Amino acid sequence: MSESYFITGIGTGIGKTISSAVLTEKLQADYWKPIQAGDLEQSDSLIVQSLLSNSISKIHPEQYRLNHPLSPHLSAKLDGITIDLDSFKCPETNNKLIVEGAGGLMVPLNDQYLVLDLIKKLNLQVILISQHYLGSINHTLLTINALKQYQIAIKGIIFNGKVNEESEKYILNYTQVTNLGSIPALDLLNKESIIEAGKLLRI
Repeated sequence: MSESYFITGIGTGIGKTISSAVLTEKLQADYWKPIQAGDLEQSDSLIVQSLLSNSISKIHPEQYRLNHPLSPHLSAKLDGITIDLDSFKCPETNNKLIVEGAGGLMVPLNDQYLVLDLIKKLNLQVILISQHYLGSINHTLLTINALKQYQIAIKGIIFNGKVNEESEKYILNYTQVTNLGSIPALDLLNKESIIEAGKLLRI
């Protein structure tokens, strides 16, 4: 699917969901979260839906809705099921599609497979969400290296939150990954701020 992307981050709590909302609104794309682990009453799909203004985007139902806010493999185990990698298939749509992952690349889905394997299975380009903190250069470079080793195409990187020009310059120069722009820390999280954040992205 052209202009369909898998959104992953350098870790958990990096801003994948807000970034996914910004991208979904900007591209007027559909949105799909394959695995929701915990927070079922306030899921990422519901959050994204509440932040969209356009009438084109469709929120596709999650394939796995797990009850515990844990790593998918453990949450599934506690629910008495096993996540089956072969069962994943992108929802049918004629629209662009934003697919949001769970945590980072090495998050386990079951005893054998990781989020990295899910990206490979879906055959989508990746948009990587990074955020600046002590150690984030290391986490960003490790993530990009893993994607390259798996021969997964990287559309680009989005820096979420506070700006650190030196870190961004190093990451971009070292990896030669395309900078898609930055999403600032949003004091107000609403439909208007999502639209404005989208104007800052080059995609």
